[in-house]
Amino acid sequence: MLDLGIENIDLLQKGLYAATVRNNVIANNIANVDTPNFKRSEVKFEDILKDAINGTKLRGYVTNPKHIPIGPPAIDSIQPEIVQVNDTSMRLDGNNVDIDAEMANLAKNQLYYYALVQRVSGELNSIMTAVKDGR
Repeated sequence: MLDLGIENIDLLQKGLYAATVRNNVIANNIANVDTPNFKRSEVKFEDILKDAINGTKLRGYVTNPKHIPIGPPAIDSIQPEIVQVNDTSMRLDGNNVDIDAEMANLAKNQLYYYALVQRVSGELNSIMTAVKDGR
């Protein structure tokens, strides 16, 4: 049962890392709101993680780095992906940053981050309770 808590904390840690990366990307977008031809970026993580969790249950065992992986990537290897959005342009100067949308994304990401922090705290408290009660 203790392993389940550790596994949850590992997943939450990945979420916290993705939220940190997303915060930096959004901050960069906001900083370049007046830069001509700047194209905004966004972070893809939740969909990648969901695909890895809900993917096929068949997974090949890789014993050599030259092996071709079979199945979805291992959850340990999931990383946030930064993608540039080139298909829109908000202004005549080629910049596609919408400051209102970026500020809303920043607020949403901060709430997401704080929710994950609370969840990590809850998991750690559960582990501490199990350890204390196990004495």
